[in-house]
Amino acid sequence: MKAVVIGLGLIGGSLALNLMKNKFISGVYGIDLNKEHEKEALKLNLVHEIIEFKDIKTCDLIFLCVPVGAIIEIIKQLKDIPKTTTIIEFGSTKESIQNAINDELKEQFILAHPMAGTEHNGPSAAKIDLFKNAVCVLCNTEHTSVFHQHRTIELLSNIGMKITFMNASAHDHHSAIISHLPHVISFSLANYVLDCEDKKNILHLAGGSFADMSRIAKSSPAMWESVFKENKANVLNALDGFISELNEFKEMMNNNDFEKLNEWLKNANKLKEIL
Repeated sequence: MKAVVIGLGLIGGSLALNLMKNKFISGVYGIDLNKEHEKEALKLNLVHEIIEFKDIKTCDLIFLCVPVGAIIEIIKQLKDIPKTTTIIEFGSTKESIQNAINDELKEQFILAHPMAGTEHNGPSAAKIDLFKNAVCVLCNTEHTSVFHQHRTIELLSNIGMKITFMNASAHDHHSAIISHLPHVISFSLANYVLDCEDKKNILHLAGGSFADMSRIAKSSPAMWESVFKENKANVLNALDGFISELNEFKEMMNNNDFEKLNEWLKNANKLKEIL
């Protein structure tokens, strides 16, 4: 089989690297709007060849590994794709993508979200083990043919991912709370510290806790702008809930209610029983 990866950043580059080692894939091709990324992907042997968008029809697998807004734009350009070609998108939100898929493509289109990543981006960030033991959420598979479902599940499982299923609406709701909100908090913390502290103090006083909390604030702005835009309502709802939690903490502090605060902290500790 031949596969093309559109978007050669962290996710697309890591995927291409895994496809290069898959015995069932005879050719791995790449496309990226950033021509330097294309050159870098070739240099790093992430792909066999860079191709033009018009040539993707010759591939058996099309992977869309770009920001959500770009995925929606690409969908509009997908014309006359062979019915035997599987199209798999790796966006961070799903409902807006699901709504963009036309009837002609529904049977061969897979909405997938690998719950994996780092704060780094670009082809040089690609990791062969990025997807190992990572959960991959497949959404609204009832619209996809059994052939394309089985092909996708087999391939993603071979890469090392654990498959789970969810509808697009539920995915976006839960992702806003568990995945997107932490990024909002991290970006906010980074901006607050940069506003309040100079570089010297940050270097001297930033310990492990700040490093842990601020790590994902180094993530791609283009990607996260797209995520927040496409999942706006869910992110705002999650943010309202989190602000309520912060206000509860603030109230306990203002009231010197440290007994209640201690119970609040103990309750948060229960998370370690899950993770």
